[in-house]
Amino acid sequence: MTAVLVTGALGQIGTELTRALRGRHGAGHVLATGYREAPPESSPLSDGLYERLDVTDHRAVNATFVEHDVDVVYHLAARLSVLSEADPQEAWAVNMGGLHNVLEAARTHGVGQVFWPSSIAAFGPETPSERTPQDTLMRPTTIYGVAKVAGELLCDYYCRHYGLDVRGVRYPGVISGATRPTGGTTDYAVEIFYAAIESGCYTCFVRADTVLPMIYMPDCIKAALDLMAADRPQLRHHNSFNVSAMSFSAGALAEEIAKHVPGFVCDFAPDHRQAIADSWPHSLDDSAARAEWGWKPRFGLPEMTTDMLATLRARQQAGRL
Repeated sequence: MTAVLVTGALGQIGTELTRALRGRHGAGHVLATGYREAPPESSPLSDGLYERLDVTDHRAVNATFVEHDVDVVYHLAARLSVLSEADPQEAWAVNMGGLHNVLEAARTHGVGQVFWPSSIAAFGPETPSERTPQDTLMRPTTIYGVAKVAGELLCDYYCRHYGLDVRGVRYPGVISGATRPTGGTTDYAVEIFYAAIESGCYTCFVRADTVLPMIYMPDCIKAALDLMAADRPQLRHHNSFNVSAMSFSAGALAEEIAKHVPGFVCDFAPDHRQAIADSWPHSLDDSAARAEWGWKPRFGLPEMTTDMLATLRARQQAGRL
């Protein structure tokens, strides 16, 4: 049976992706790893094996591949955009050093597939901001974005020179009700839902007219699984596919939430994160993903808002918010 390794399994995407993979392969065949100690028994990942793994330690990464006979890797361990700007050296060590360690271990041990997500942070202010093309100018202004561009090229190199089947997408902002956000520029699009449920008010750290592409977590997971299931010959790009589901302004999101939470008030007080958001696209052209592996999202802004609020209210009633 395929042994699946997930790095960064305690993160926003990692938690949900690990659960989905265990649903497909069985909990005993999916190893969740992260930099933190083992999650508590109440964690969504408590049903299967978890190990602490520092992806910057190439010996530890190599040993994990050998011990668990890894065949498929979902490499999600990373420092996000805001945290990366606070410590660029550490961000480079984790985001690039960790990726190189995983790719090299995969190459050495004959791993079948590797999934690694890039981001809209790979683009920059000189990139066309509307319907940003799949193949375009990429000159990011953050260390997080620089590492994503370098990572895309490194994945291409391993695919081209070693035949390693590396696949990935450029995720937009990811909205999820399973875990609270930690250190991303698009965190406002998640924090606002928690605030609406808990206090009925929120102060947003970007302008009301800030428009960014977004994706809801079920579609985020769907994109990863659909791409990994695609026949390799039909993929021309292999990694770093643009994927998107919706684009909206921070103000429009607040208005949509107010339809479901009477009296909800959102104020706007842009801070240092505004400059990062301004350097990213407003919308993505994901036609390559649609043509090459049939990408099609299920959630738009109204559907996502309804489902997100229902999810958080259920968690609140269960005392897990």
